[in-house]
Amino acid sequence: MARTAARRAGDLLAPPAPVRLADVVPAPERVDPDPAVDFTLAEDTAIRVSPGARDVAEQLAELLRPATGYLLPVADTADDGRNALLELTLSGSTPPGAATSTGAAASTGETTSTGAAASTGETTSTGAAASAEVAASAGAAASAADGQGGDLGDEGYHLAVTREAVRIVAATPAGLFHGVQTLRQLLPAAVESPTTITERWVVPGGTVVDRPRFAYRGAMLDVARHFFGVEDVLRVIDHLARYKLNHLHLHLTDDQGWRLAVDSWPRLAEVGGATEVGGGPGGYYTKADYRRIVGYAARRHVTVVPEIDLPGHTNAALVAYPELAPGKIPPPPYTGTEVGFSYVDPDDERTYGFVADVVRELAALTPGPWLHLGGDEAFKVKGAAYTGFVERAQRIVADAGKTAVGWHQLAPAGHVDGRVLQWWGTNGEDPETVEAVRRGARVILSPANHAYLDMKYAPDTPIGHDWAGLIDLRRAYDWDPGTHVAGVPVEAVLGVEAPLWTESVTTLAEVEFMLFPRLPALAELGWSPRSTHDWAGFRERLAGHGPRWTTAGITFHPSPEVPWPATHPIPTPRPATTTPADAH
Repeated sequence: MARTAARRAGDLLAPPAPVRLADVVPAPERVDPDPAVDFTLAEDTAIRVSPGARDVAEQLAELLRPATGYLLPVADTADDGRNALLELTLSGSTPPGAATSTGAAASTGETTSTGAAASTGETTSTGAAASAEVAASAGAAASAADGQGGDLGDEGYHLAVTREAVRIVAATPAGLFHGVQTLRQLLPAAVESPTTITERWVVPGGTVVDRPRFAYRGAMLDVARHFFGVEDVLRVIDHLARYKLNHLHLHLTDDQGWRLAVDSWPRLAEVGGATEVGGGPGGYYTKADYRRIVGYAARRHVTVVPEIDLPGHTNAALVAYPELAPGKIPPPPYTGTEVGFSYVDPDDERTYGFVADVVRELAALTPGPWLHLGGDEAFKVKGAAYTGFVERAQRIVADAGKTAVGWHQLAPAGHVDGRVLQWWGTNGEDPETVEAVRRGARVILSPANHAYLDMKYAPDTPIGHDWAGLIDLRRAYDWDPGTHVAGVPVEAVLGVEAPLWTESVTTLAEVEFMLFPRLPALAELGWSPRSTHDWAGFRERLAGHGPRWTTAGITFHPSPEVPWPATHPIPTPRPATTTPADAH
């Protein structure tokens, strides 16, 4: 009791939290600050969980322990006598110590007791009152959203910060995980330190109610043009999770390399994986490697979307198996960056046996629902030969129990249930995609002149391309996925994805340089309500993330549009040594 009273007295006299409740990226749906009840993470803070929430709680502890040096034990109950709490509760569970009487108040749209205290200028000074605050937010578990935006769905969360506790409530572990990412941003930037430092670990008081606008929010990493090892891919997954992106699209095959072992066609990886742009050693993922990537992503509520690009972009496969090539003549390995010259033979039944084998093995490795067929820039497979190939390939994917995704060039082919077109155009006009949507297709938006993260920021950017234009931070942010393609209604938009092609990107530092700060901009377009989109507000919120990235060792581009704090160094990658391609 004495320790609790002393801590509370110290909190009342302390300066306000260095981070504001509304400084989160992506912008939450609703934020109600209450600066009178900031929470301070302390040495004796414990993490309390409901059934099903333990893994997310363990990840929260893993995030906070290095910088704070605190033990942060995870427990199913609060019987350990600790008073400062982090609580993670699935709304289908009964929170430990929860009261239920405040649910009605929450469902009528009224503020919690913390908000009421703030509005009257009062502060709570007794343990009973503070405990009531905690119980109030706990009792509102499932209904808190009702008066503040409705059902939170599969990924939404409710976060309440009082003087005694931070509580995150969600219907699913994914929602809890997203709430943890928000809590991470509400702590001082020093929380990203890999080593223990002295800091006042304060969280701004109030409530956040949040959920995504679009179900699909992703980024693509091209590991075919330049190969990136497992550890690099895992770090990219961490970057996606940080900003509530939930899909990683891996471009696994192209002219320059085949990056996944296939037991039934072993030379694909052994031979086709031995090259990359510029003549480097290439590489490939074993099935164990791929399972590790998929499992790591799943724990962070990121779904892996594997791509096998067909019928074009197949030179590496044809080097390994010339019988798949028209004329059955083996092509030489390719390490350049041109596109559109290679294709599998659409008139040979062996081609479809190859596709079926690869899809079957890949589907067995991939728990997510999507399998990406590519389908772009097959310039030498025209008309009925192209649509016939795509229609058979789509059925092969469906027979393997997966939903076919492909670049929007698939649009003229016959529809299969659930198929998704990934649109990468630049002018917002596409009658063929509109017709495919009319037939039932859904769309992922990746406009090349807004979302392609391999485009240069400015003419002097040392790596990247400019065929789709220069994409500075504002251009990455200033568009609306819900209205971008004329004739495609928002109801048909599954979400957004930011592709990073790697013809000129060779290292993890260069990957990060091209991702940041544009990745958070695309994440906000996918997550936040359209009503919250505001360039001036976004650039101000994003400025505080520069110190976080620096502390975490993340390379980023110091976009001049952002008022970055002036006290942190910014590393810059070396210039590219390869020649940019004209398209992907």
